[in-house]
Amino acid sequence: MNLNLFGEPVPPVTKRIMVRSIEARYRNEVVRDDAPEWVSMRFTKPEQVYEMFRDLRRETKEHFVVLHLDGKNRIVCFDRVSIGSLNQAIVHPREVFKTACLSNAAAILLVHNHPTGDPNPSSEDIAITKRLKESGDILGIRVLDHIIVGDDEFLSFVEQGLL
Repeated sequence: MNLNLFGEPVPPVTKRIMVRSIEARYRNEVVRDDAPEWVSMRFTKPEQVYEMFRDLRRETKEHFVVLHLDGKNRIVCFDRVSIGSLNQAIVHPREVFKTACLSNAAAILLVHNHPTGDPNPSSEDIAITKRLKESGDILGIRVLDHIIVGDDEFLSFVEQGLL
C-alpha cells in the first residue's frame, strides 16, 4: 500500500474500461398483407417463399434478403442484407452469416429480386450462391435454396440443379 508524505494511505490509481456489448434485437415487420392461406411460416416448397416475397418484384433496386430458419424450416427472422442498384447488390458471406449466427439459425434461404423481371441467374448470382453454401457448410448453417423473384415468376436454384 502506498503512503503519502504524512503516512496516510493513498488510494490506488484506477481507470474505467468500457467495451461495447452486442445483443440481438428483433422487431416485427410486415412482408406481405395479402398472402394466400396456403403460405405458411414453415417452408417445404420454393413457391411458398416466392408467394411470401413476391412483392420484391415491384422494387426498382435489387434487394437481397436472407430468411433464418430453425431446425423445422420455420422462419425465425429475416435480414435484408443489401439493397443495391438496378442490376446488382453487394453480398458478402460475413454479412449474411453474422445475423444468422446471432439468431441461432439452423438453415437459411436466400431471396433476391431482379428489377428487370427476368429471374434467370447471372454468373455473379451463381458464384455468390456457391460461396455462401461453402461458408454455410463451414459454419454448420445449411443454405437450403436461393430464390430469384422476377415479374410474376421465380427461379429456384434447387429446382434448377444449381445448388
